[in-house]
Amino acid sequence: MSLKVGIVGLPNVGKSTLFNALLAKQQAEAANYAFCTIDPNVGVVEVPDPRFDKLTKLHTPLKQVPATVEFVDIAGLVRGASKGEGRGNAFLSNIREADAIAHVVRCFEDDNILHVDNRVDPAADIATIETELILKDLETVQKRLERARKAARGNDAFEKKAVQILERLEAALDAGEPASTVTTDDEDEAKVMRDLFLLSAKKVFYVANVSEEQLADHENDPLVNAVREIADRRGAPVVVISAAIESEIMQLPPEERADFLESLGLEEPGLHKVIRTGYEMLDLITYFTCGKQEVRAWTIRRDTRAPQAAGVIHSDFERGFIRAEVIKYDDMVALGSEQACKAAGKMSVEGKDYVVQDGDIMHFRFNV
Repeated sequence: MSLKVGIVGLPNVGKSTLFNALLAKQQAEAANYAFCTIDPNVGVVEVPDPRFDKLTKLHTPLKQVPATVEFVDIAGLVRGASKGEGRGNAFLSNIREADAIAHVVRCFEDDNILHVDNRVDPAADIATIETELILKDLETVQKRLERARKAARGNDAFEKKAVQILERLEAALDAGEPASTVTTDDEDEAKVMRDLFLLSAKKVFYVANVSEEQLADHENDPLVNAVREIADRRGAPVVVISAAIESEIMQLPPEERADFLESLGLEEPGLHKVIRTGYEMLDLITYFTCGKQEVRAWTIRRDTRAPQAAGVIHSDFERGFIRAEVIKYDDMVALGSEQACKAAGKMSVEGKDYVVQDGDIMHFRFNV
């Protein structure tokens, strides 16, 4: 399942540093000047999951395959991007291809790192990015609205509905509100919205990039709280990290990372929170297949039924689906093996209507 989280923000806010840390290597160039990143960098990262780690310890498989999510480091946007400034058209196109957005916001002072507006103001930075996305969306909506109005005059029922939702979108965008604030229960209107691929309709979470000194007391940091205030209004999560520190952590040998984290008062790298948040923003869950040969985490959309979940493994599994044998993760960990779960009556047999739950351990029976 190829799903992308686009990393966006102004130039020099720490996007490429974060991306390099995510991949635990220097893949994206990180430098102290605007538009250091031009072409988007793409990387697939493992989703940290203690359940997967526990299952691999229980089964000691020959092979282990964790869940993954794709991150895309998109070059910094600037004011005027919606009109093509700073390679804006190309950058906005990269965002359009992402399924969700990680918006990196600079929340640290450092005279040695340039800011495109010569000041550190998280709220203003967020407003700059949002405004460019909204302006581009407004242009898209107005073009579509013009076509819909012409078609509606010919009594096209679908286009009449399109006019209604497009006028609502136009009003919201014109007022400076993102397209995500416009909702509908009408399937035709929802289709119109989906077909527009609006930038400001994408799910977003904020990454507040702070200095090492700010990490210890970021709950009371005014720059971080400025981001939280906006995120609360948008119903979006906030992850607080120091991208520079995360980069240092990932360059250490794995056996030294725990001690370094402890010295910083951290239980886990902030990157883990970024990855998990991106995964959750895409409305993804994980089910597992376990055995001596392999323990694997499979990624599916929430509310996926058993045959479609089986189809992620192979199309034949879905086509010839008979039933799914399901063990809950907690039961597997408590009892220690599939055989013990069967003996204790903790394995259920589910049919085509079963909705797979996050953490289910599955075995599919099929016939083709």
